[in-house]
Amino acid sequence: MGLVERINKNIDNKYWDSDEVVSFPVKNRYTAGLAGQKFLEGIKEEERIYGTSCPHCQLTFVPGKLYCERCFAELSEWIDVGTRGEVYTYTVSYVEKDGTQKESPSIIAVIKIADGYLVHWLENCNPGDVEVGMEVKANFKPEGERKGSILDISGFQPA
Repeated sequence: MGLVERINKNIDNKYWDSDEVVSFPVKNRYTAGLAGQKFLEGIKEEERIYGTSCPHCQLTFVPGKLYCERCFAELSEWIDVGTRGEVYTYTVSYVEKDGTQKESPSIIAVIKIADGYLVHWLENCNPGDVEVGMEVKANFKPEGERKGSILDISGFQPA
């Protein structure tokens, strides 16, 4: 692979080790950024969900942002928004990605926390029991299993 050769897939990355060309697949192309890092560290290290608050617009963004998307003010105030939210909308999935039938349905919901939204699984509830506006709380994975991902929250369950 020459220096001017364009790489179109992350898995095509290679490097030279003596006379051997070795592949190294790259799984992540982008970082979470400064705001994303603070948000994910709060989940991983403290079992807390953090957002940023705009003093001008009185909005609290979850996940936090560095700038207000309404007035473009710089946001530096991080606040703990709690681990509870409400179901804004949801869908029930009865099939796997490959089209095969699931053993049991899964529920994916948009959870409203403060003035922001998270998309995540609903767990410990039946599809027929879910309602828009239902209060839910975050379930965190055990401390040793958390890796700094939104999946460190295993899901949300009725509060």
